[in-house]
Amino acid sequence: MKHMTLARMAQACGGIYIGRNEDADREVVSITTDSRKAEPGGLFAAIPGARVDGHDFIPSVFEKGVLGVISEKRLPEGSGNYILVDHTIRALGAIAAYYLEQLQIPVVGITGSVGKTSTKEMIAAVLSQKYRTLKTAGNFNNDLGLPLTIFRLREEDEIAVLEMGISHFGEMHVLAGIAKPDTCVITNIGQCHLEFLGDRDGVLRAKSEIFDFLKEDGYIILNGEDDKLETIDEVKGIRPVFFGFGKEHAVWADQVKPQGLLGVACRIHTEKGAFDVTVPIPGLHMVQNALAGTAVGLHYGLSLDEIRAGIESLQAVDGRFHIVRTEYCTVIDDCYNANPMSMKSSLGVLADALGRKVAILGDMGELGPDEAALHREVGEYAGTLDVDRFLLAGPLSRNIADGLLSVHPEADVTCYGSLQELLHALAGELQKGDTVLVKASHFMHFEKIVEALENLEER
Repeated sequence: MKHMTLARMAQACGGIYIGRNEDADREVVSITTDSRKAEPGGLFAAIPGARVDGHDFIPSVFEKGVLGVISEKRLPEGSGNYILVDHTIRALGAIAAYYLEQLQIPVVGITGSVGKTSTKEMIAAVLSQKYRTLKTAGNFNNDLGLPLTIFRLREEDEIAVLEMGISHFGEMHVLAGIAKPDTCVITNIGQCHLEFLGDRDGVLRAKSEIFDFLKEDGYIILNGEDDKLETIDEVKGIRPVFFGFGKEHAVWADQVKPQGLLGVACRIHTEKGAFDVTVPIPGLHMVQNALAGTAVGLHYGLSLDEIRAGIESLQAVDGRFHIVRTEYCTVIDDCYNANPMSMKSSLGVLADALGRKVAILGDMGELGPDEAALHREVGEYAGTLDVDRFLLAGPLSRNIADGLLSVHPEADVTCYGSLQELLHALAGELQKGDTVLVKASHFMHFEKIVEALENLEER
């Protein structure tokens, strides 16, 4: 890893290097917080946790041949090389920021209330047509996940696409201070983490902290269909580039034609011309993601043909509108997380599917004092859609049922008291050929429903 010596890392994070002088200027080959992944010549960072303390594994990683460790505790003399720090996660953030400075590659930073991961995947798919691109893996988008993503970068990588997720004020400031993005992309401002951020204006303020560390010659790409984002006129003398569905935007789409679960076709317009493309994942929001990917691609010099190829190469991520086709039914696995905006979007896509349609929905978390009303609002929207059956689980989801029945009194809906009750009844609720949406916040563990559906056999 370029310039990542024990001495330089200690200096970058304000730690104290303790160990062999001849090892201080050796570069580590990798950095991990998982002792199982520690390797000869690497660095292991010990993180104290509520259940497991990473410091307990320090002797075993030295046995594996690591060059050194990061520790919040003084180690017995002769244990091995280590950097003594006050707080391991903060130290990793400082070291990650230092490492990015050594690599000097462009960073695309992505945030927003909904669609961060799918937008990240889209942008990376586009940029990969021209550049060796590293992207955030899974949900490694917080103060620990972001540094671990950055540590995966190598000198041959040409651009980094980094997702940044927050739930409190000040967190984005920390993440942006690590990533220092050259390009900022914000997907939308929705009703997420209201328990901590208050309202959508609070969400906008928290997400906008990303601009505090935007490079002076940076680039800003925003969703012009979002009423909060469209109020951003200028940041540090930089005028944002907006994308959306109207000609007033720099990058815009029309001729949008849903292709069922096969995706959605559209025509994308730019200052360099227009092109027809089929986004391989369904939903109007995926067209917006394609527009964001187009805007980023244009900024980094891709041709329209390269951008089209990137969009059409996109693949879904498990738990995030991942379509699983079994011999019994088609499953829309969207159970990684949920909020009112994403729940409505997913229900809208389900309604476009062919055949009998079933929505399995659960509670949405961190919505604050209005959580009951926000669940009811989702139900009211669901009542306007062509969905045949609703199966709900969780105490808050009963509000979805109330809203649904207020709009559509004849709706076919059943509320289960728990996930286990729903799982027990699942086989009897479905018919062969159904298209089934599974959607809830992560704490509901609806991935168990997806697993059960994948193993469902004809009765």
